[in-house]
Amino acid sequence: MNNIVNAQNPFFERYQTPHGAAPFDRIKTEHYEPAIQEGIKQQKEAIDAIIRNPKKPTFSNTIEALENSGELLDKVTPVFGNMLGAETSDELQALAQKLMPLLNEHSNNITLNEQLFARVKEVYQQKKTLKLNLEQSKLLDNVYESFIRHGANLQGEARDQYRQLSNELSTLTLTFSENNLKETNNYQLLLTDKADLAGLPEMIVDAAAETAKSKGKDGWMFTLQAPSFVPFLTYADNRELRHTLYLAYNTKCSQDNEFNNSDIVRKIVNIRMKIAQLLGYNNHAEYTLQKRMAENSDAVYKLLNQLLDAYTPTAQKEYQEVQDLARQAEGNDFVLMPWDWSYYSNKLKDKKFSINEEMLRPYFELEQVKKGVFGLAEKLYGITFKKNTDIPVYHKDVEAYEVYDQDGKYLSLLYTDFHPRAGKRAGAWMTSFKDQWINLQTGENSRPHISVVMNFTKPTENKPALLTFSEVETFLHEFGHALHGMFANSTYKSLSGTSVYWDFVELPSQIMENFAIEKDFLNTFARHYETGEVLPDDLIKRMVDASNFNVAYTCLRQVSLGLLDMAWYTRNTPFEGDVKAYEQQAWVKAQILPVVKEACMSTQFSHIFAGGYSAGYYSYKWAEVLDADAFSLFKQKGIFNREVAGSFRNNILSKGGTEHPMVLYKRFRGQEPSIDALLIRNGIK
Repeated sequence: MNNIVNAQNPFFERYQTPHGAAPFDRIKTEHYEPAIQEGIKQQKEAIDAIIRNPKKPTFSNTIEALENSGELLDKVTPVFGNMLGAETSDELQALAQKLMPLLNEHSNNITLNEQLFARVKEVYQQKKTLKLNLEQSKLLDNVYESFIRHGANLQGEARDQYRQLSNELSTLTLTFSENNLKETNNYQLLLTDKADLAGLPEMIVDAAAETAKSKGKDGWMFTLQAPSFVPFLTYADNRELRHTLYLAYNTKCSQDNEFNNSDIVRKIVNIRMKIAQLLGYNNHAEYTLQKRMAENSDAVYKLLNQLLDAYTPTAQKEYQEVQDLARQAEGNDFVLMPWDWSYYSNKLKDKKFSINEEMLRPYFELEQVKKGVFGLAEKLYGITFKKNTDIPVYHKDVEAYEVYDQDGKYLSLLYTDFHPRAGKRAGAWMTSFKDQWINLQTGENSRPHISVVMNFTKPTENKPALLTFSEVETFLHEFGHALHGMFANSTYKSLSGTSVYWDFVELPSQIMENFAIEKDFLNTFARHYETGEVLPDDLIKRMVDASNFNVAYTCLRQVSLGLLDMAWYTRNTPFEGDVKAYEQQAWVKAQILPVVKEACMSTQFSHIFAGGYSAGYYSYKWAEVLDADAFSLFKQKGIFNREVAGSFRNNILSKGGTEHPMVLYKRFRGQEPSIDALLIRNGIK
């Protein structure tokens, strides 16, 4: 039976698809396990061959051989991992619970292999005499340091403990993410009285009616997915219902049910601390930040405290201004609570600037926004996008594009996946199904397959998908990550694309967000979906004028998350306490709104508990300092300046992890970044 399954398993074949794209139309859940098992077997055989090689260890027969091992795993695991995020199912999640520990154990078997590490170490000790180029030198450093950072120097009981802890951690992070998705999908707010919809825009009401209909219900259904949850808190006049939906969202995975992540949070924090201490560090943050631009916790706290000092006075004024407006309507005793913030902030913004998200939405029809974003890449870098319906996709909402460079050569595949569904986790992200690398035997530059996944407003029966301005910014953000992946041009897969220091990876994404309020960019695509009217200059001016509205509050929100992250991961003693109480103390300095004791962010904070941002959430603000400084060069030379864009591509986007990020940044910018650029842009200084 296994031979029949394997014979029909697309992972065991050379893909007969355009550009070797994953054949999603043929991949089934039962194909993953045999392919992963065989991939583990093949890589183990490759590792054994490296160890048995009678020749003296060299860069080629050890470091490059290790880099090139695991070809089948590199083929199947990105598809498996990405489907868990973008198109999962109960069957796939059950399989993940079985396979993730196997993959983690396999990884441990490599980094804890004493004979393999002895060969790696021997090559590393010869580094000064090997005459390596920049990429080779970086790869050697990374491989050697990866072994050290994954337990290669541990002995006896410590080595066994590392194995056990890392295996447990892989299961816990997976369960954390699954609970978050299930809790999100399980909540439904069904309204049957039309009076409860007061204040909500027509498009949101229509979408809620369609959601209810899809569930076999009469009325209007609201969910915890962003296109439903965010507009409800922004526009619904019914304060009690705003309170209800706010609590549903902000108590996710902290309630007394099977999806409670509180104990998982404790376990993840304690395991990461124990692993760090086994490896000779005081805490997880110290371990993590060693491989970041920030380098240590002091530098992170310095940035967060600088932002606190600079933005808090303005944030307090912003809160007071919104509070004052609310009291004009509700009375002098009214206390503005978190479920009131979006509602009254929106009213204040409209009052001050005569603008809100719904006024702009008709000008941001998704197809037009796509043309605008793709067109921006063409103006900056000369690349073009060609939709190819022959490329298989994993869901009917997904589209696949061939991307061609300015010289007409094939550059990359790009998948776009815009709308929420039950099998997709919340948020927005960029990922890859295949990384870029160069075949050392043939010289072929194997180009990447990149994907951007989002949860944008869906079309309704009467209207196409009309995005909010915030969704346009998110599109630009994730597209910046995509450019980083598509322009990758490294010899080695592990140094390619977004394989850079974590506090540098957000620079390409955040620099793209700056274009969202540039008139010359908006004029290329922003047209009313019914009349074709271009976005009026007066509306653009109001957008620009409003671009720093409540910017200090927003900054402190990000700072608070950075403080929470650091509080969890600078611990050097086990945590057995109350997660909510610890959280509220951790970020108290950055809180502007009244505290809601029932709310809990940690139990749903996937970035730091199930993603790659543990002791790294500060990187959004770190990169924002870089992007403010970097974009000032575009403003100075012209936002479509090909020379500046070319320099950004050559020095930042295509280099991957081949050099230290600050070396790359200074080569592009000619100077070190300063926090002043951000303060000036935000009108704080």
